[in-house]
Amino acid sequence: MSGISQAAENNKSHIAEVLVPLFASCHHVLEIASGTGQHAVYMGGLLPDIVWQTSDLAENHSVIIERIEREGGPNVCSPMVLDVAQEQWPVSKVDAVYAANAVHIMSWRHVEALFVGVGEILARGGYLALYGPYKYEGEFTTESNARFDQWLKARDTQSGIRDFEAVVTLAQNIGLSLKADHNMPANNQLLIWQRD
Repeated sequence: MSGISQAAENNKSHIAEVLVPLFASCHHVLEIASGTGQHAVYMGGLLPDIVWQTSDLAENHSVIIERIEREGGPNVCSPMVLDVAQEQWPVSKVDAVYAANAVHIMSWRHVEALFVGVGEILARGGYLALYGPYKYEGEFTTESNARFDQWLKARDTQSGIRDFEAVVTLAQNIGLSLKADHNMPANNQLLIWQRD
């Protein structure tokens, strides 16, 4: 099967260690930028009592649909078309939102739009979980992340590893409180917020 991300294979179990107990009380999770669908089918299998809604840009749907058909349980939903910058997201209230390796790929304008959209759909007490690399006080956590940032900007000048403090401010602006900042393998973080 095409569309395998080795990074997603490597990190999914580590992410699940944090998210499975956190999301166990949730009913409806929206995954933003589902990519290859690997996290969706894996998490959905570990959390069979929740609805895991995948989403991405339309051009990325075929691989997600194929993976769900081959590996997904009945609780993993086919992807909806979701551009974080669209004015109204095609989903009503959810009690968790998850995205992996998304905010450093997006432009900053899209990161801001992501938080605006989350603010519209996340229920009170709901969680936002973002996985990926961050800078702290303007500094990269490792030399490899600094090189990765250069590679991202060479590929797309609007992308890049984001400042932790700037992302936390966006979350605070929509009423989210930072609950945890987990160190993860490969110089990544898993940030967890909860709606007040």
